[in-house]
Amino acid sequence: MTDFFNNSNFDFSDNIEADAEFIPLITPEEEERMNKQEFPKELPILPLRNNVLFPGVVIPITVGRDKSIKLIQDANKGNKIIGVVSQKNQDEETPEFSDLHTIGTVAQIIRMLKMPDGSTTAIIQGKRRFEVTQPTQTDPYFKAEVEYIPENAFDKKSKEMTAIFKSIKDQALQIIKDSPNIPSEASFAIGNIDSPTFLVNFIASNMNADVSKKQQILEELDMRRKAYKILEHLNEESQMLQMQFEIQSKVKRDIDRQQREYFLNQQMRQIQEELGDNPQIQEVEDMEKRAKKKKWTDKVARLFYKELNKLQRMNPQGAEYTVQLNYLDMLLDLPWGEYSKDSLDLKRAEKILNRDHYGLEDVKRRILEYLAVLKLKNDMKSPILCFYGPPGVGKTSLGKSIADALGRQYVRMSLGGLHDESEIRGHRKTYIGAMPGRVIQNIKKAEKANPVFVLDEIDKLSRSNHGDPSSALLEVMDPEQNKEFYDNYIETEFDLSKVMFIATANSLSTIQGPLRDRMEIIEVNGYTIEEKIEIAKNHLIPKQLAAHGITKKEFSIDKSTLEKVIEDYTNESGVRGLDKMVAKLVRNRARQIAMDEKYEQKVLMKDLHTILGIGRPKTKYLNNDIAGVVTGLAWTSVGGDILFIESSVTRGKGKLTLTGNLGDVMKESAVIALEFLKSRSSWLNLEQGVFEQYNVHVHVPEGATPKDGPSAGITMLTSLASVFTQRKVKKSLAMTGEITLRGEVLPVGGIKEKVLAAKRASIKEIILCEHNRKDVEDIRADYLDGLKFHYVKTMREVLDIALTDEKVKDSIKITYEKIAN
Repeated sequence: MTDFFNNSNFDFSDNIEADAEFIPLITPEEEERMNKQEFPKELPILPLRNNVLFPGVVIPITVGRDKSIKLIQDANKGNKIIGVVSQKNQDEETPEFSDLHTIGTVAQIIRMLKMPDGSTTAIIQGKRRFEVTQPTQTDPYFKAEVEYIPENAFDKKSKEMTAIFKSIKDQALQIIKDSPNIPSEASFAIGNIDSPTFLVNFIASNMNADVSKKQQILEELDMRRKAYKILEHLNEESQMLQMQFEIQSKVKRDIDRQQREYFLNQQMRQIQEELGDNPQIQEVEDMEKRAKKKKWTDKVARLFYKELNKLQRMNPQGAEYTVQLNYLDMLLDLPWGEYSKDSLDLKRAEKILNRDHYGLEDVKRRILEYLAVLKLKNDMKSPILCFYGPPGVGKTSLGKSIADALGRQYVRMSLGGLHDESEIRGHRKTYIGAMPGRVIQNIKKAEKANPVFVLDEIDKLSRSNHGDPSSALLEVMDPEQNKEFYDNYIETEFDLSKVMFIATANSLSTIQGPLRDRMEIIEVNGYTIEEKIEIAKNHLIPKQLAAHGITKKEFSIDKSTLEKVIEDYTNESGVRGLDKMVAKLVRNRARQIAMDEKYEQKVLMKDLHTILGIGRPKTKYLNNDIAGVVTGLAWTSVGGDILFIESSVTRGKGKLTLTGNLGDVMKESAVIALEFLKSRSSWLNLEQGVFEQYNVHVHVPEGATPKDGPSAGITMLTSLASVFTQRKVKKSLAMTGEITLRGEVLPVGGIKEKVLAAKRASIKEIILCEHNRKDVEDIRADYLDGLKFHYVKTMREVLDIALTDEKVKDSIKITYEKIAN
């Protein structure tokens, strides 16, 4: 029995909030206003694949095609009016105008909804019918000139039409009452429809008929013939309901037959046991054979045979039998005591690491140290390494290279968004659908008990009312405890001590303290431009050429052009965005070759604008012509950058204003800087009272970007000192450091990224805290060419270095006016 109503069209309860601003029914007055409403002569045309829209009816449509999404978005921003036309062939994915019917319905977009699966659903209401007269556009979506079809009014004086209208309503209400699959809301809706025309359209839209039949009803101009077609369909549905009742009575007789078959199956089972051909006995024998080959402990062996005996006593027809069978299969599939032999050739391991990753010398050295100790001692407990750094620097792929170097199996478990403790420890097997935790599942997948196990995005674990998975990981990642890791499903301990766990994270701040203590943190810094160029030449370009079927003779790019791509078209510490840009360049070459276009083998700098579009040049140092503008250094999740601190003063009462989307810590740095400057005004030959007669405004440009942290402290103080003295700041100078009220300069982090950002921005001199000297010494010397460093301990030293004796052009005079008593 097919439902009379298409419930997906009728039921809006899952998609519309309780305070929705419309009801999918219209009154006769609203219908009359709708028929008189004026609509554009040219409409964007939305092809509808599996439904037909009728005037007055509200339906949800899920938009999936790129053209349709663009059309809906543009219309929703504009007058919300679109034309909806059904396809002739529902299987056509990319229809042309010739694939559409000529009669459609103009519709208004009432609401757009973002669904949980990421798709877009639009709620639209039909208004009037139209006929497509002339297509006018095909890209980015269809447009056409249309001619609107007048609606024939319902003849209220006609007794025949009144009788048809009443018959349609009564028949529909009866079907809804008899059918268990149609929601009760349908009865309420139909009972409240007073307009005969809308009743016909409403039922035609929601009836479970194919699109072609609905289209015939839409195209029917005569109201009488249209009503008879609807009534004919209702009669067919009524007959189908009657047939359904007859089938149900037959089903009751079939149940008796099934009970008879059950008893026959039981007898057959007894016969099979007598003949020695029982499949359950065969399963048990196969399991016993597999168990003899396992290298498990006596404790696990006792557990297995105990559970196997329990299986033999169970009824194979019962639900518990399958649960027990799956449990025993899991015990047999796990690699108890099965280990792969480590390849401890350190020169080979070093070669593999260098082959797969450019740079990252500290990380490679730590990995080789671990392999060296393993080679000498041979029974070292596996360390828990955590690679920490920005996205795209190769943290996850390092795990694969380590597995390759060791000759071990490689498994990866993504922890992003994990919020259920059972995902780690598993469910007890008594529950329906129970399964082991993902740790045990991946060990089973590896088929060895000592794989390289990557715990990806460990900083993105979350907690919920289902438990805290980060706490469950404490046992997994503790070398003293994971020898007896207990999974709720297998109900016994499994040895994880030989597993080499490698975690990756973008931020350490969100990792639970005890969990962080169990890991050896290895920072994986972002790449410099020079390193990115080498990675692109040796890894990214060959990979993309192979992926797109292009040879080296057909594509090349020099270092200067690559540097332009990196600086103007990427903004990251890693190379993920660079890989996308290289792929775009290679795809453009593939198109040129496929279309027999002329091209130069080498991609030139002038080609980048055409292929990649307009770039985003990095922030460069400007000049020192304006008082109060100082260059600071900042660390971001995608690497280092420079930022400008701007200060200005106006006559007032000493008010301090801070703008630029600053965080609390940065605001506090500005307050400390101003208070310290007040207390040391004599350094700059300023009257103490001048601060009470001038308002101060400190601004950090790019206000849409949130900024926080203490490292701008010395920059803010220098900016304030410059604006009050109107002295120039030393040219091509940048600085970073935290300050205290005593005037001390404290060290800050992210020095490598900040120094490299300064070099990219044409900075020549950098002021740092004395304690940051060691961080600079860790940076490769060739990256520091052309940079001069000033290491300071106090703010007096900073001001002595940063401020020149020269006044800025058009300087304003900052004076203190004594107020007479």
